Parts: sequence; C-alpha cells; structure tokens
Amino acid sequence: MAVKSNRFALYILMFNMFIAMSGIGLIIPIMPGFLDTFGAAGQVFGFLIATFAFAQFLFSPLSGNLSDKYGRKKLIIFGLVVFGVSQLIFGLADHLWVLFAARFLSGFGSAFLVPPMMAFVADITTFEERGKGMGWLGASMSLGFMIGPSIGGFLANVSIQFPFFVAFGAAIIAAVSSAFILPDPHAAKQPVKEMEKEEKKEGMPRENVIMQLRRSASMPYFVLLIIMLVFSFGLANFQSTISFYVDKKYNYTPSDIAVLLTVGGFIGVIVQTFVVDPLFKRFGEMQVILVNLAVAAISMIGILFVHTFWTILLVATFFFTATSLLRPAINTLISKMAGDGQGFAAGLMNAYMSLGNMVGPALAGTLFDVNMAYPYVAGMLILSGCLTISAVWSSRNRELLHRLQSHKVQPAG
Repeated sequence: MAVKSNRFALYILMFNMFIAMSGIGLIIPIMPGFLDTFGAAGQVFGFLIATFAFAQFLFSPLSGNLSDKYGRKKLIIFGLVVFGVSQLIFGLADHLWVLFAARFLSGFGSAFLVPPMMAFVADITTFEERGKGMGWLGASMSLGFMIGPSIGGFLANVSIQFPFFVAFGAAIIAAVSSAFILPDPHAAKQPVKEMEKEEKKEGMPRENVIMQLRRSASMPYFVLLIIMLVFSFGLANFQSTISFYVDKKYNYTPSDIAVLLTVGGFIGVIVQTFVVDPLFKRFGEMQVILVNLAVAAISMIGILFVHTFWTILLVATFFFTATSLLRPAINTLISKMAGDGQGFAAGLMNAYMSLGNMVGPALAGTLFDVNMAYPYVAGMLILSGCLTISAVWSSRNRELLHRLQSHKVQPAG
C-alpha cells in the first residue's frame, strides 16, 4: 500500500464489503419475527442461508476466473447491483418461494463481489503487507456483520420489511460510486484474446465448478481450503442458530440478540484493524489459525454451559473474536501461496467458504429442531477434527511456512 491511490482503492473496497455484509447481517435479529409471518421457523431460516451459500458456491470460481481475465472493477459493480436488487425482492416477498429465489440471487451477487475484492487487495498490496490488507478487508466484513444486526433491529421499528429497502438503496449507491471513483489498476498479464488463444492451443477446457474443485485438490494450499470450509461451517452454524437459541430458551428480544452479535463483531473489527498485522508477523498465519480453531471449538460448546446474559455475551465474543482472526489468516496464507492466480484462488476460497455456509445452517437448523444443544455439539466436534488435521499439516510443512513468513518464497498455485 505504498501508493496513495492503492490505499484509496482499499478504502473503497472496504466500504463495498461493509455494505454487502451489513445487508446480510441485518436479517439475523428480525428473521424470527419475519418468518413468523410466513408460518416458518428455524429450519426454513437454515435453508434460506444455505440457498444463499449454494449460489455463492456455484458462481464464486467463475467470478474469480473472470476477474483474472477482465479485471476486478466491472465484476464488483455488477455484484453490488445484483445484491441490491435481491434485497428489494426479499423485502417485497409475499410467498415463501420468493424468499428462496431472492436469497439465491443475493448469493449470486455476493459471488461476484467477494473473490474480485480479495484478488483486488492482492493486486494492490506487497507480499509483506498482504496480511494488513486482508485484515482491513476482513475488518470491514466484520464491521458489516456487527452493524448489520443493529441496523436491522433498529429499522424494523419502522416496519419489518424496511431494513431490506435500506439495504437495496445502500448497495445501489455503492455500485454507482464505485463506477465513478474506484480505480482499476488490474490488467491481465496477457490480453484476453491471447489468453483465450493460449487456452485453445494447449487444449485447456473451460472448467465448471466441479472441475475446479477437483483441481483444487492438487493446489499446495488445499488443506487451507478445507480449513476455510470447516471454519465457515462452524461460524454459519453458530450465527444461524444463536438468535433462535436465546429467543426460545431465554425469550431474548431482537435488541438483546443485536447486542450479542454487535459486541463480538466490534471486538473483531478492532482485532482485524490493529492486531492482525503484528500478530501475523510475530507468530505467522498458521499459528494464529491453530490457536483460534481451538478457541472457536471451546467457545462453541461453552455456550451450552452459561445461562446469564453477560456470560452468554462473553462466550459469544470469544467465538466471534476467534473467527475474526481465522478469516484473514487463511486468506493471507492462501494468497501468499497462490502466485499469479489470485482470482482463481480467491474464487476457490469463496467456494469452499460457501460450502461451509451452505451445509452449516441447513444441518444446524435441522439439528436445532430436534434438540437445541445438538448444533453446538456437532460444531465443536467438527472444529476439533479440523484442528487435528491442521496441526498435522502444519507439522509436515514447517519449512514452507517458515519461508512464507520470512518472505523468502512465493509458491505459485
């Protein structure tokens, strides 16, 4: 971020990420009441989140590849417009199937936002500053999740649909402002026509999402993608059920739920803004991943053993702080190992994250309807298994991780 224009571009990306994530987060505290109007409950909410993630999963690899070919800016603007329209449709919905269609469209728009923005950060940061750039982008993501529930709870006092209309307007404003003021420094290393000719000459097939996932198994960062999947599963599991858990067990109001989510998000923003970069430089991204997988697993199961508002808030804050460190750590380490394939790697990261976001809420909602404790037990077991796999991989790749931390090597994907 040595050039002022690069720093300015990062600020615009952070604003766009904030708009998208707050648009997603604002539905969390109002969904119990909103779904009551459709006669639906926790399982439907879980499948709504899974529908969003399924669309992300399908289109994120395509988005990453397109951003490598055509640049990042156009895809970001397109994603913001689609995301905004989906929020409007969701707010106007009068049938349950329309809610699912709107969430699929929202996931489609998000798929054209997150991978290009992550690749954009890699374009405009040096190898040494990659962690800081990813941390700041992650902070805007956490800030969106933090402010979103508060905005949703507050705006729902006007009407339960009103938050979605505000999210629509904010996304369109972000798209228009990005069209005029967001720089576009990325240029493909080869002209698009030359890239397409080379692909045909080498007989490279146009890859669909399944082919790209198969190819990801041969990438040097494949285990990190698995960590992204499992971490996303745990986070989505917790986020999709915590509002229903405290609503059903303790009769918490939307404002109470908003506070639970907001405090954890606020701590996450502080950590990602001021702590991530020195933490990565001191201990390395992999050590941060291992420690915070353990913290996430413990706090996941710990929510079942606390019963007052303040102790629940404390445990939830530990969980959200751990996950706020995991995301930039994984993103940064994969980006450092991806070489020139930043868009492709970012697309894969978002696809694996979407898989976790898809399976987590669907499974959590089903388990929740059987027993309120089951989602947290399952989440703890899966996060603990991921911690074991990560520790083994880290031990076997100690030399590579040391070189990455000391900036002596930049493996290509």
